[in-house]
Amino acid sequence: MKQFLDQDFLLSTDTAIHLYHNFAAKLPIIDYHCHINPKEIAQDRRFDNITQIWLGGDHYKWRLMRANGLDEAYITGNASDKEKFIKWAETLGKSIGNPLYHWSHLELQRYFDYHGVLNKNTAEKVWELCNEKLADKSMSARNIIRKSNVTHICTTDDPVNRLEWHQEISKASEFDVKVFPAWRPDKAMNIEKEDYLQYLDTLSNVSGIQITSYDSLMNALNKRIEFFHSQNCRISDHGLDYIMYAPASEDTIRSIFAKRLNNIPLTEQETLQFKTDFLIQMGKTYHKYGWVMQLHYGCKRNNNSRAFQVLGPDTGFDCINNYAPAAQMADFLNALNIKDQLPKTIIYSLNPTDNAAIGTIIGCFQDSSAVGKIQHGSAWWFNDHRTGMTDQMTSLANVGFLAGFVGMLTDSRSFLSYPRHEYFRRILCDLFGKWVENGEYPQDYETLKELVENISYYNAYHYFGFDQLK
Repeated sequence: MKQFLDQDFLLSTDTAIHLYHNFAAKLPIIDYHCHINPKEIAQDRRFDNITQIWLGGDHYKWRLMRANGLDEAYITGNASDKEKFIKWAETLGKSIGNPLYHWSHLELQRYFDYHGVLNKNTAEKVWELCNEKLADKSMSARNIIRKSNVTHICTTDDPVNRLEWHQEISKASEFDVKVFPAWRPDKAMNIEKEDYLQYLDTLSNVSGIQITSYDSLMNALNKRIEFFHSQNCRISDHGLDYIMYAPASEDTIRSIFAKRLNNIPLTEQETLQFKTDFLIQMGKTYHKYGWVMQLHYGCKRNNNSRAFQVLGPDTGFDCINNYAPAAQMADFLNALNIKDQLPKTIIYSLNPTDNAAIGTIIGCFQDSSAVGKIQHGSAWWFNDHRTGMTDQMTSLANVGFLAGFVGMLTDSRSFLSYPRHEYFRRILCDLFGKWVENGEYPQDYETLKELVENISYYNAYHYFGFDQLK
């Protein structure tokens, strides 16, 4: 029987062991999509206890605690930090098969040198141990990032963000990790939201362009994109319910936007037409600036209305949407490609049944401008476990070019989440190891080394243009 979480964790063959320890494990990390607060990096935040850094904002853990029947007081409520941690430990101890069990114990090993297990019996001990470690300045936000061997971080930033914290970080000569903004214009696109007009007022103030028409909206956004670009932003990200493609004439889009400015309700079709054109206009601009466009979709959000009214969004009440928009995605990409304005694009679906469809769609739009210009994004959110990662990479290999894959991201709000990259790399090496030892690929370590290192680090480094930024 193998020891729990030993040095060969998840590595089931000799080839996998060789690939991981000699190639993958030594590489640094690029976290090209996360939700870390740049203010906490700029101020080099220190954490009073393990609950603050581990449970705050982590809806993955919150969902698991609710499934264990815990009162909300111990999750997002007014229980003490220690009480919340104790309840989390009780939950984790019973969470067999859940990736949080692996992630949490990897984090305890890598950051706190704790190689035991966390459960109801060890909760007090681990609470004291972690808090003692966190009291040391070596566990500040920046030092955790350094310890994790991270070279680049891309946060998630609204167009109205003035990026003052990114500017502050860039001035810190002693901190050599590159922290770049990533453009997330969902609020500018979500024309159906009740607070949309208020958001436009904010965008007008920040951009210096009064938004009185669709053209002036695009002008304001283009001005903000120019500013983000000057701050080394090279990545955009769109959080979509699904991919829509409902093209309309320029006059129709202008008319739809004018109706919204006058607070006239829009039909569902008009909303789809606006969002379609919005995405196309953004895509053209990303191509102009050489940015990467990320499309995250397949999520049905805020399903528990009663909980949403109390706790708000991003608190653990989202689910996979069963809508598979293969035709719409292909048509959307073609609308940009037909005029040679399709940027490098990463497509993520929360629904794993979309894997094969995505793999075949991206194959229609590859060209010589980049290796893997159009990417099938890493297994995301509800899929970033061993089965999900293995399925996504296997599907990509089956119908596409796995060698060009840009690999893993954290998609996290926690500074302790970087072992997710280790988790991914172990799964990657185990997948390759099985193929080799099953006679499906030769034991060509020169090529295997290149594949593992590129997927783990170098593909992302070149794909996002980080090799061209100082």
